[in-house]
Amino acid sequence: MSDTNLKKEFSKRDVQRMRNIITGNAGGSTGVQVGYSKQSQDYTEGDIWEENGKQWTIKNGIKQTVTKFDRLKKMFIIPIACPECNKPMKNDDISKKMWSIHHKCFDCVLEMEAKMKLEGKWDEYQSQMMNSNKNAMVDDFEKAIEDFYASQSESYMTEQGDVEHWGGGKINEEEIKNVKEYIKKLREAQV
Repeated sequence: MSDTNLKKEFSKRDVQRMRNIITGNAGGSTGVQVGYSKQSQDYTEGDIWEENGKQWTIKNGIKQTVTKFDRLKKMFIIPIACPECNKPMKNDDISKKMWSIHHKCFDCVLEMEAKMKLEGKWDEYQSQMMNSNKNAMVDDFEKAIEDFYASQSESYMTEQGDVEHWGGGKINEEEIKNVKEYIKKLREAQV
């Protein structure tokens, strides 16, 4: 009678692969590889690192890119709870306004202002807030005036390719000087 034994030889790699599959380690290594090995570094929550020309961080356990708009978003997105009193923030106009100015909830701002009134610092605080608003409005006015004077000498090209000059007349240098002096007086004025 002939020998019915299997005459196939199994390599160590085949045996190790079967062991890995049976033990539930299907992705396990079956041999030693020589050559390139990627160095990996573990990062934790809040770490910032650069990889392939991009900045990365880990937020809430998720790897995310760091963009130039992150700081801008942080200024306008209202948190769930006030960072000062840990009470829930309401999603209304007053809370949005107080968050953009003070980074606190409306109740905390009321407490802060009441404390300032008791300490006698209210007039200085109110003057500072009014002057910062006035300065922002003066900046907007100055930018609008600059845009107006810049547009006086501009020419525009139509769809047909014709160049049109939309000048409203010659700009008076004395008028520009008067407007600049007026803007300077507005900046120096205290509310």
